[in-house]
Amino acid sequence: MGDDIFCINRRKFIGNSLVAASGITVVSTGMLAAGTASAQTPAAAASAGCGPVKLPAVIGYPNNNGVLVERVTYPARNMGTTIVANVFKPAGFDEGKKYPAIVVTHPFSGVKEQTAGLYAQHLAERGFITLAYDASYQGESGGEPRLMEVPAQRLDDISCAIDYLSQQPEVDPARIGSLGVCAGGGYAMCNAQTELRVKAVATVSMFNLGDARRRAMGQLSYEDRMKRLRDAGEQRSNEARGGPVRLVPVVPESPAEFTANTPDLYRQGYEYYVTPRAKHPNSPNRYVFSSLPLQMAFFPYDQIETISPRPILMIVGREGRYKILER
Repeated sequence: MGDDIFCINRRKFIGNSLVAASGITVVSTGMLAAGTASAQTPAAAASAGCGPVKLPAVIGYPNNNGVLVERVTYPARNMGTTIVANVFKPAGFDEGKKYPAIVVTHPFSGVKEQTAGLYAQHLAERGFITLAYDASYQGESGGEPRLMEVPAQRLDDISCAIDYLSQQPEVDPARIGSLGVCAGGGYAMCNAQTELRVKAVATVSMFNLGDARRRAMGQLSYEDRMKRLRDAGEQRSNEARGGPVRLVPVVPESPAEFTANTPDLYRQGYEYYVTPRAKHPNSPNRYVFSSLPLQMAFFPYDQIETISPRPILMIVGREGRYKILER
């Protein structure tokens, strides 16, 4: 891979979640391997509306368990744009009841129809109302230029999802949890440090995006880091002058790009995001290169003590063996 490919993606995890808090039950759900993706035409967020969900709601996992899936939109408050999300409601949903709810945050470069939707579906099957959304600048949600990865906005996207859920009469605002997958786990953990409406937070294969961008999993020297920052700054200046936006790959485009030094993390990212297993037209395996400095400035653990005494569940896996760390 070239210098421009800075992969962050989810570890291969056939495992399980999530969340415990005051009245929120810890559950364990088996992830199923995703199958062939169906083509889906991206819609402009400005014209997106509430109503029936665009199918498939989850790539490769048919909804055969009576879960109700609804497409919704709500404001990205700080941007003046629109977030597009899928809300999953349990089978036998009762409008007169109050349900615990979970916001599910997708990985870097992912969309709601991939792993975030899969977790949302499984958790809804177990009695939660869940919400899987496209991050700002990505998927069907608003924001320009497309495919930006802006950690500060990613954090507020979670709060915007809580804004939406807290207005729904069927949601118990005292039982809202947050789940993030891969880089989404870093965002969920960081957001919970100051977002006290989150009553419990859980992560699956959490990835520290800031550290990954600064050190490239220990493979990036300080001098190379500074060069990348200079290059990104020059590219941003070029875009400000009207030049084209530069997009770079997130994970390898094919096994031909693998080398002996390619980490399993990169290989597994290709297997999930670039093959029919979970490939989606709204997730083109690209991000805006000039957003790299914003990613390097992300330090997700600086106030982690402020989550206490709320529960944390971190699910990690390596070579098929999984260890649950609770705090």
